[in-house]
Amino acid sequence: MNWRSSFAVTAVILACGWCWGSALAGQSTLAEAQHDYSAGRYNRAVDGLNAAIAKSPDDASLHFLLGQSYYQLGEFPRASASFERAVQLAPKDSVYRDWLAKSYGRRAEESMFLSAMTWARKTHREFEIAVELNPENFEARRDLIRYEMNAPSVVGGGDDKAVKHIDALEKIDPIQGQLARGEFFATKKRMPEADGVFAKILEANPNQVGVYFEVCDYYRDRPNAEKMGEAIDNAEHIDPNDRRLKFYKGVLLVMQGKSPSEAEMLLKTYIATVPDNSDLPPHAAAREWLGKLYESLGRFAEAAEEYRLSLSLDPHNKGVEEALKRVQRK
Repeated sequence: MNWRSSFAVTAVILACGWCWGSALAGQSTLAEAQHDYSAGRYNRAVDGLNAAIAKSPDDASLHFLLGQSYYQLGEFPRASASFERAVQLAPKDSVYRDWLAKSYGRRAEESMFLSAMTWARKTHREFEIAVELNPENFEARRDLIRYEMNAPSVVGGGDDKAVKHIDALEKIDPIQGQLARGEFFATKKRMPEADGVFAKILEANPNQVGVYFEVCDYYRDRPNAEKMGEAIDNAEHIDPNDRRLKFYKGVLLVMQGKSPSEAEMLLKTYIATVPDNSDLPPHAAAREWLGKLYESLGRFAEAAEEYRLSLSLDPHNKGVEEALKRVQRK
């Protein structure tokens, strides 16, 4: 081997070593950011991800997690920009498309009429693409169904479309299809039909903890403490360590008017230990239920404070606004 060949081989080895080291560093950065994201340290995740993107601008996974972090911070224009870049780099990723649609949806909610119409249409289209890319992305399917059963026809909504997609989902996954159908009936105030669907889901005894929490949400709003308790018991049997249990157990005790000190502890512990994340029961709801607990105990100043904190997290909750006015009069 002459000196030129030797030099070339050495250069290749060094280059490969550098690339391998960079890849490992990128994986480490992503893992750290994911850890921060899971812990609710969204600003810290943003800082780490922006630094990593400066070094690896074409890594779609970094842009995607950055978009999720911005989304949790309520910075939806930035979230959209990050998701758009992730989709540009990985256009066939169904999950990326679904989150892009979610961010567009939040921008529609915060926009004036004409802009809202534009964002809503883009939301619908991205949900459709997410489902087309992966028909078994059940989260995207459920998001598409929710959009269609709530949005007006002028921006792609319509009950007929929602029912068509519910029927299709039920053929792929009967439980997910029934959850979507029950949610549809509840949204349309067809409560006897919704009751029947959710009772059928409980009878099926599915082995998916998330299913039972959706059932809990329904019976909490119904309200039906007995059925909600049954769903909580089933969820706890599957995963006794699921962090959502504290929220639902606390809510159930408030509904039942039992063990107020335990209910308070459960809800406060949930707020203190579980990050405020769009995939989990929101802290605004936990604050609202603490307010209801204190109100039921005649602790009106504490109830008012919890209702205020809930409204600071979810300013558009009319029910909490009314509750705050009610306790302020006492």
